[in-house]
Amino acid sequence: MSGPADPLAVLTGRPEASRPPSAASERSATVRALTVAGLLLLALLVAGAGAALWFKGQLDANIERLGDPFAGLAERPQAAPGDVGTDSPPPVNILVLGSDSRISAGDPAQWEAGAQRTDAIMLVHLAGDRQSAQVVSVPRDSWVPIPGHGEAKINAAYSFGGPPLLIETFEHLTGVRIDHFVVTDFESFTAMTDALGGVTVHVPEEVSDGPDGLFPAGDHFMSGEQALEYTRQRYGLPGGDFDRVQRQQSWMRAILGQVGDSLTDPGGMKRFLEVVSGSVAADDGLTTDRMLDLLLGARDLRADDVAFLTAPYEGTGRSADGQSIVLLDRDRLDPLMAAVAADDAAAYVRQNAGELEILPGSLG
Repeated sequence: MSGPADPLAVLTGRPEASRPPSAASERSATVRALTVAGLLLLALLVAGAGAALWFKGQLDANIERLGDPFAGLAERPQAAPGDVGTDSPPPVNILVLGSDSRISAGDPAQWEAGAQRTDAIMLVHLAGDRQSAQVVSVPRDSWVPIPGHGEAKINAAYSFGGPPLLIETFEHLTGVRIDHFVVTDFESFTAMTDALGGVTVHVPEEVSDGPDGLFPAGDHFMSGEQALEYTRQRYGLPGGDFDRVQRQQSWMRAILGQVGDSLTDPGGMKRFLEVVSGSVAADDGLTTDRMLDLLLGARDLRADDVAFLTAPYEGTGRSADGQSIVLLDRDRLDPLMAAVAADDAAAYVRQNAGELEILPGSLG
């Protein structure tokens, strides 16, 4: 009886023996396209058949579970169907939160207004043909209608009602049906970065944060603490929180790129995935089997097929009660979200790149 197929060959879609010397860089490009949740499944691709089953159980045990945050939602948007003319599955939309804390994320009874808000809100859209993905960051201070609470900053929905209310708020705002929900925190990103031995983050321009400046322009190899400091810089940023959003995206992209470069080190990857699995909370439906299915389906995805965007906005303003808020540009946001809902986001983003705020280097 032959042994199990080489798991890395499964990921890249070609036999081990046929890989050219540049295969490592191609694997890196593939993994850059995956979300943090998808990284959990790489263990199944670098472990042997028997070890994979054991490690899968370990990952399941490490992930904090949120229950089913979709159970009580009504009047939800329609899900986009798969392509009937092909065997393409439906697209997948994952709402990912970078929160101050994941503590008690799965217990709505412990939520208190103002106690927990999100530092980052991202929609990850994986196309039905698995040939493209878009990551859309929504500024945390975006002023939106929150069901049952009037208008408020979008991150207040998470504080008012936990995952269910934030999902409901996001779906009503965008018309995009959310399939899965993941929460992590940026302190955990520090541990992830250090588990990889550091990551290289591109700094587009130097921005002063004191008399000596902070992080001159260029590529910087950062530890987790340095990357956290970079993404949390609050002063001297010309775009304020909008610049912080792009810094968070750059950090996540750097982590995913470094993971790709680490695929040849199963031991190091196992340590990294143990950190990741202990750093996220996810809905019950996002099982490791489900993530493996998404990972294998997206195995041909390349970095140029993934766009990191910020939700279109008009600028900042003041609410009636004096809060500093972000005013979303519905004339640009609505057609973008309509394209996501119809699974036509890749074409829309490329056709309207000049009108959208896209992370430099993330769109070919």
